[in-house]
Amino acid sequence: MGILDIFSRGPTSIRGRAALPAEDLFDDEFQRKLDYLAMVSKRIFSGAMRSERRTKKVGSGVEFADHRDYAPGDDLRSLDWHAYSRFHRLLIRLYEEEEDLSIYFIIDSSRSMGFGDGEKLRQAKRLCAALAYVGLANLDRVTIVSATDELSGRMPETRGKQRIFRIFRFLNGIQPEGRTDLEDSLRTFVAQHKRRGLAVLLSDLYDPSGFEKGINVLRYAKFEPFVLHLTDPQDKTPQLAGDIRVYDCESGDEREVTVTKRVLEKYAEAYDQYIAGVQRFCTKKQVSYYEANVEVPFDDLILRVFRRGGFLR
Repeated sequence: MGILDIFSRGPTSIRGRAALPAEDLFDDEFQRKLDYLAMVSKRIFSGAMRSERRTKKVGSGVEFADHRDYAPGDDLRSLDWHAYSRFHRLLIRLYEEEEDLSIYFIIDSSRSMGFGDGEKLRQAKRLCAALAYVGLANLDRVTIVSATDELSGRMPETRGKQRIFRIFRFLNGIQPEGRTDLEDSLRTFVAQHKRRGLAVLLSDLYDPSGFEKGINVLRYAKFEPFVLHLTDPQDKTPQLAGDIRVYDCESGDEREVTVTKRVLEKYAEAYDQYIAGVQRFCTKKQVSYYEANVEVPFDDLILRVFRRGGFLR
């Protein structure tokens, strides 16, 4: 396991922050914030959401889309008589049909997300709950799955703000276990979900086979990926020194290393290169991306995600 390999597999340092009990994630204060966030999101996306969600389907909507030639059996009420007076052709008016958005939240629940104090997984749960609530408030269809090297859990599609407590229960039940293989788990995901939509991936992206493969599975299957990259500065600066044994928290592989100041500097450089590589990939592939640093207060973080754009487009 080289220095760069660490970032494809998961962190190896030991943390010091105290873990929060799961029941504190969605307390009364958190629930009060959700209504505020829903109102903020409506202001930020006011006038844009409906038009940008419009599908390419044609049907009985109100926005004109195109014409086609009349065919026997067509509803005569759809004939465009103005076009007939100009071109002497019988043409049927077609309209764009709006469709509610399907939002899929895919939470990486592998061991690396729960390593140390588990703050990455807790932050992922909070972000998922907040974004899901905004979707429910806008009457979108919300589905949540947890993923390791397989789909380890699934909350079926739901709609309406009153369903948020169902989401709380599902998220509280997610525990870190297993290893990361986004390609395998997301192949299963796309096979099980035929209705395309926005796919929000919440992950630290520590995938030994390459995070790119998993994101590409979503892209090639015509989902719209939105990556919330959970990062922790303590992954970059582990508090280690001297002769130690490091281990991979997912595979269990171990290695004895001598940690010096120079080794920690190279480790930090490799971490920065890894983060920059993730950002380059998402920019190149036009994948919406946001780095969700666990040390940024939740309120600030979620508002930054909204204002950055990309969610609920």
